[in-house]
Amino acid sequence: MERLNELWPEFWTAAVETLYMTTYALVLAGILGTVIGIGLYVTRPGGVMANRVINGILELLVNFFRPIPFVIFIAVLQPVTRAVIGIGIGTTAGAFAIGVAAAFAIGRIVEQHLVSVPPGVIEAARAMGAGPWRILFTVVIPESLGPLILGYTFIIVALIDMTAMAGMVGGGGLGAFAQIYGFRRFEPIVMWAAIILIVVFVHLVQLLGTKLARVVMRR
Repeated sequence: MERLNELWPEFWTAAVETLYMTTYALVLAGILGTVIGIGLYVTRPGGVMANRVINGILELLVNFFRPIPFVIFIAVLQPVTRAVIGIGIGTTAGAFAIGVAAAFAIGRIVEQHLVSVPPGVIEAARAMGAGPWRILFTVVIPESLGPLILGYTFIIVALIDMTAMAGMVGGGGLGAFAQIYGFRRFEPIVMWAAIILIVVFVHLVQLLGTKLARVVMRR
């Protein structure tokens, strides 16, 4: 316990780094993933803007990158990370890699939830003269908003887990703190303090996401 007291400044710095990486990755993955998911949905066969070529390219990208284990992906992406943000190591570099990796998972989740909207609802909107973009933003997305929130909640939880691997590229966070000061130095109390705070973060995110989804689905 004395060792944990000595490490309090580093502990809370690691907590802030975890929140920073999660937020950074969520914004990046949310934007890229939502674009990919909507693209997959609208261009699929029978979609509101069906396009076999674009759909095939998006399917190839998602199916190729999504299965790559993150521990490998974070290393493979280093040249891209350097080109985009100017550095391949550090907390921001780790957050960037997490965001790119998660974008493909979000893309598939968005597509799956949009596809779940009953075709009859879309046909009714078409019958009333609604165009593809109007159908997408006034019918499809509002109808699937509750499940989408739950899907994004799942991704945020996964992002918090992925920050633990950011230490591979010199990133910080609670995962790196637990490894460096806890596991490697045989300090179980230090390690468990980091684990408990990660669990608290995950629980709060899950609670908020579930509550928000319930509010949306009751409308």
